[in-house]
Amino acid sequence: MSRRLTVLFSMFEAALTVAVGIALPLVPLTIMWAGYFGFGVDWLVFWRGALDVWLLGHGVDVTFRLDEVTASVLGIAGAEVAVPVTISLLGGALLTVLLAARAGHRIAEAGHRMLGALGAILAVALLSFGLTAVSLHPDARPSLVQAAILPALVYALGLVIGMLRERARRRPAPEVRWVGRIDPSLRAAALGAARAGLGAAALTLAASAVVFAAALLLRYAEVIRLYESLHGEVLGGAVVTAAEFAILPNLVIWTASWLLGPGFAVGMGSAVSPLGTVLGPVPALPILGAIPPEIGAFGYLGLLVPVVAAFLVGAAARRRMLRDAAEDRAAPVRGVLSLTTTVLAAGVLGALVMAGLAAASAGAAGPGRLAEVGPDALTVGLVALIEFTVAIGLGFLVADRRRRG
Repeated sequence: MSRRLTVLFSMFEAALTVAVGIALPLVPLTIMWAGYFGFGVDWLVFWRGALDVWLLGHGVDVTFRLDEVTASVLGIAGAEVAVPVTISLLGGALLTVLLAARAGHRIAEAGHRMLGALGAILAVALLSFGLTAVSLHPDARPSLVQAAILPALVYALGLVIGMLRERARRRPAPEVRWVGRIDPSLRAAALGAARAGLGAAALTLAASAVVFAAALLLRYAEVIRLYESLHGEVLGGAVVTAAEFAILPNLVIWTASWLLGPGFAVGMGSAVSPLGTVLGPVPALPILGAIPPEIGAFGYLGLLVPVVAAFLVGAAARRRMLRDAAEDRAAPVRGVLSLTTTVLAAGVLGALVMAGLAAASAGAAGPGRLAEVGPDALTVGLVALIEFTVAIGLGFLVADRRRRG
């Protein structure tokens, strides 16, 4: 494929990704516009709402301005109160990453990867900025700077993942032959740390998804009761469910923060952790009914999940390091200093992943108490650093002992 066709195709696919991301909230909102409001409200209100949802899904802050009546109903003093919403609806970002990864795979196959990737990223940036600029409204103002940058960065992440997967499939890759010139012990230590750290974070997140699904099943009756209390009928329930899918990745990350120990907040003054649950009024999302009022002894058992995950991944990573050294007929990474550095690097990497995800999943979700929602990233990172480092170190130790035995 020629350079021009590669760039045009990449830009078209990027535009299609943006269109799909906006259409997902726009379709149910348009159905609501027709079914609930009988076409009596300007449709552009729902268009701007869908665009704001898409922007929030990519980390763009949106400031809403409440009129005097709404502010009074919410118990906020003063008229025309500005309410910043900074929480990211990570379901939108996850969809963009998945679609962009497929695009990156195709760009890598077509050739002219750099031009294709730059064209796609530029298309997302221009579309995001342009749509935001023409849809600005006094009552809802997204950050134009963030709109021009953050969706494009999310798309770029997906492109990189897709291109790396395609490059890994076609081994040996000429672009990475320089890796072979690195000292074998250093290369083995770096790969071992990466496998252990990223693996610990990934397995903790996978376990968190299972734990959240179990909580949802156990609290199913409460979730249904909350749905019924909304009196939204079928159409309203569908819109609420779509919103819940948008925050589902956030909830999995919050569950991981809970399993690590720090927990999360659902408003100022609230705390949900293995040590107990303190909740006030929460947002009217039925899926939040999965939060149990009391945990009991299970809370302390939950703390073992990330520790066991990191231990298993650490042992597997160490066995892989020893096996690779045997196959390459090279000296394995040994010595207290080398192993300690590798384990610490793995713990730091895993902690950075968990802290970054915690930061991305938290923020302000509305006025008043909702100005603080989600986990504290710094606390999550520090706790994950301790748990992952100790557990991965034990995994390395056990793998070495079994190897000698």
